[in-house]
Amino acid sequence: EKIFSDAGILKNNNFYDPQNINLVHHINQALRANLLFSKDTDYIVRDNKVQIIDEFTGRVLEGRRFSDGLHQAIEAKENVEIQEENQTLASTTYQNYFRLYKKLSGMTGTAKEAAGELWRIYDLPVVRIPVNKPCIRNAKKEQFFVTQDEKWTAIVELIKKVHETGQPVLAGTSTVKASEKLSELLAEHGLSFQLLNAVNDSHEASMVKDAGQTGKITVATNMAGRGTDIILGGNSDYMARLKLREVLLGRLVKP
Repeated sequence: EKIFSDAGILKNNNFYDPQNINLVHHINQALRANLLFSKDTDYIVRDNKVQIIDEFTGRVLEGRRFSDGLHQAIEAKENVEIQEENQTLASTTYQNYFRLYKKLSGMTGTAKEAAGELWRIYDLPVVRIPVNKPCIRNAKKEQFFVTQDEKWTAIVELIKKVHETGQPVLAGTSTVKASEKLSELLAEHGLSFQLLNAVNDSHEASMVKDAGQTGKITVATNMAGRGTDIILGGNSDYMARLKLREVLLGRLVKP
């Protein structure tokens, strides 16, 4: 109250006076932007714009903006151009939207856990398709560390150990910031790697196709190039196209 009274903005010297309702809203959004939303975790700044990161996939949500003035508050925080606020004229839930269709079906690896919900909302049963071959994955026990530094050190040492055998490594992280932290540590140990996150997602498919090559290290957020096969030893078709491109370009640039 004192700060805004001294600035001549507060009406009637009472923060919660009805005349100050817009001011209260702006302050609440500014507090949320500064204290609850983190750069490179909830959003990135690219091309002088604040872009939202999907918390589940790690991808940039193109064209999406936070509502209710929150996006403008984050733009002010990051000192980029403040754009006009989006206005929501109507909304619906995913459930009601999908129920507009006459036929509903789908296939996913995680439907069994939501079988009850799918039946309750859409009257859809879930059928589990048996695996073609028994699972041979070696699921090792979880490891716990007292400090973050100990965890990062153990991760780098494991990557280094596996890399020395020639086995390709795909290291998944939950945020852009974590992927860049791991990249810095790998660089300090002299390890060569490729980094895939929301900041450089334009080459996502080609980087993931590369991830299976011998001795390759790929650091990625959980966007991880969905829909692109990682073939051990490398994708031969893709590598052949790259080699052909290099040869053709080499011929073009010769004097």
